[in-house]
Amino acid sequence: MSGRGNYLSGLAAEDAVARDYENRGLSVAARRWRGTAGEIDLIIRDKTDYIFVEVKKSQSFDRAAQALSPAQLGRICQTAEEFVATMPGGMTAGMRFDLAMVDGMGRMTRLENITQ
Repeated sequence: MSGRGNYLSGLAAEDAVARDYENRGLSVAARRWRGTAGEIDLIIRDKTDYIFVEVKKSQSFDRAAQALSPAQLGRICQTAEEFVATMPGGMTAGMRFDLAMVDGMGRMTRLENITQ
């Protein structure tokens, strides 16, 4: 797939994941939020808490999971701290980090709380 095709496929995966969270009664606070340490694909609001979601699209769930490196997860955590610091009362908000994976058939699975 071309670079543009990968980009569009990634956007479609992010949209599908965002709809899944919304269908569970949660709201999307931000998409592709960029801080000094990096970017967070989706930031979901759950009452007073935030869920920071990394979306990985690959041919299989295993390949998608392997695409998230420890260094990237560290950057996501730093960026999440930067995000909550910009929100009123944000530093007291609960934070969770999820990995949402979309395979080549468009199926989705989610690993919640991946930093524990």
